[in-house]
Amino acid sequence: MKHIENIKRLFSRNFVESPLLESFEVGKIYLPSGKLVSCDPVITSDMKPFTTIFPKGDFSVLLHKEKESNCVAYAEIVFSTEEVKEWKMATTEGQDVADLSGEEVFGYPVESGMGCFMDVDTQDELNKLEQRLYRSKGVDFMGIYEEFFHEYFFDENGAIDQYAFLKPSEDHPGTVFAFETGYGEGFYASYIGYDEQGSPAKIVTEFIEIS
Repeated sequence: MKHIENIKRLFSRNFVESPLLESFEVGKIYLPSGKLVSCDPVITSDMKPFTTIFPKGDFSVLLHKEKESNCVAYAEIVFSTEEVKEWKMATTEGQDVADLSGEEVFGYPVESGMGCFMDVDTQDELNKLEQRLYRSKGVDFMGIYEEFFHEYFFDENGAIDQYAFLKPSEDHPGTVFAFETGYGEGFYASYIGYDEQGSPAKIVTEFIEIS
């Protein structure tokens, strides 16, 4: 597939070298179970985790912005510095790449202009937070974006940044890494790079194809 060839060219090394991209290490995400979810957290509260089991712990997160637009083109988690030997499209339970044709992909829809990485346990905590807020605010509840995400991205002066690390619960260590997605709405696929032992070394979600 053309998409995987492009991901392989850009991300198989430990740095991205493209005159069209600016790359930033923006922080670390904590994954307590290693079962990773990627979704629009505003519209998808029950996204299945990828079938690949990732390491547990804190891992570096990078954003790669398209220079011309300053929009997020790729989001990446790095699990190890081992050389990537093979790339595969990330899938969830019940998905088989053999069922795809042409340039079809598995991925997730975005309607809010925001995507995220989080552990499936953290997704549970985010859902519990939404339920608590709904019960406490009743008819004044404005939705999880306004009640939780908005303040991390905007203040009275306008936009703060294009990404944020959030904790849905003070009693749970998991973090949500949320970020703007490309030019906004769309359907976006993720790709996993595996090392020689077949362990995941990194995962990349593509929002703007840079070739």
